[in-house]
Amino acid sequence: MEKFDTFIIGGGAAGLMAAVRASSLGQKVAVAEKNHSVGEKLLISGRGRCNFTNGERDLETFISHYGENGKFLYSAFSRLSPYDTVEFFRKIGVDPIMERGKRIFPASGGSQRVLDALLMQCKKFKVKIMRSTTVRALKIKNSRVQCVITENDEFTADKYIIATGGKSYPKTGSTGDGYTFAQRAGHTVTKLFPALVPVRIRETWVKLASGCNLRNVRLNVILNGEKIDERFGEMEFTNFGVSGPIVMDLSSHIPDWEGDLQFSLDLKPTLTHEILTARIKRDIEKFSGERRFSGLVRSLLPAAMVNLILELSDIPHDKPVEYIADEEISEFADLLKDIRMNVNGLWGFNNAVVTRGGVNLNEVDPATMKSKLCENLYFAGEILDLNGPSGGFNLQICWSTGYTAGSEI
Repeated sequence: MEKFDTFIIGGGAAGLMAAVRASSLGQKVAVAEKNHSVGEKLLISGRGRCNFTNGERDLETFISHYGENGKFLYSAFSRLSPYDTVEFFRKIGVDPIMERGKRIFPASGGSQRVLDALLMQCKKFKVKIMRSTTVRALKIKNSRVQCVITENDEFTADKYIIATGGKSYPKTGSTGDGYTFAQRAGHTVTKLFPALVPVRIRETWVKLASGCNLRNVRLNVILNGEKIDERFGEMEFTNFGVSGPIVMDLSSHIPDWEGDLQFSLDLKPTLTHEILTARIKRDIEKFSGERRFSGLVRSLLPAAMVNLILELSDIPHDKPVEYIADEEISEFADLLKDIRMNVNGLWGFNNAVVTRGGVNLNEVDPATMKSKLCENLYFAGEILDLNGPSGGFNLQICWSTGYTAGSEI
């Protein structure tokens, strides 16, 4: 039975960061990863580009993105802040570049560059990475982990870190194993939901614009007839609903909204109804005698949206623009600023970027990531009841909590 100072279950972002930190402090460290390779989910983050943190420098503003549970991260961020994270990766060969929304990516190499840099550090500090090694159980006695049991062996350590991720993208290995381990140690796991996930829409006409990516649009959330939230930015239509950054950010809140839930899409958010109406009238005057209603729609919207708008509008496709009445113009402007869609639930964990819910934060010491119930057990990453919006916020949870867990000797 081989003995380590620190044994980490899970070779994703949080697990590798914990391994690098612990080994750099002189610890003998092992990482057990059930996949054939480590960092599989990290490799697909940001569509392979790896938006590894966010450039927001005000800590209060940064933490506010995590909602009520964000306060748990103050201690972890004091050890490794978003700024520290950028500097950490810069020092190990990952030069950063900031893009729209303060998203920070590797200047080159994408996700593979981030993973390779972490693995080089693991090699430098002699971390033992055991691939294709499935942890079956933790042996716990008297509120202390005695050993981990794998398919073929048992391993002991002074400290154990669970960094198995959540349930999102199970094809990358995130199948919820860590929750079982946590519960075996006496921990509570809060209710789990897919988060940062596409949203299903009841109306079938959404498929008419499937694949259409819209920029600079506003999506309002209507609950029981009242506007309760909104987002501005990019969204995309799919065969069964809507996706894209603003939709996926809103998806994390949908389980909390009970009642008649609708999205209202404003395709022209920078224009008032009056200004939009005036613009439509100018186009009609300009092309009077030359254009029909379908041509007018094409002049106002992306090509991929035309069929959908023609389907939703009451104006005949082939109606000459000079015969479109003022009332019809007003109703057309209403449509462009308020396309109503009835929300019909979320796509599942297979399509979710992260998991909402996890190990109850009241049972974990935020200063160390140590379990309050099992004296040599720690947690890091998505397994905790923490999640944020897109834009680098969720990987920052992994880096900071992994670094914090790895810091305890």
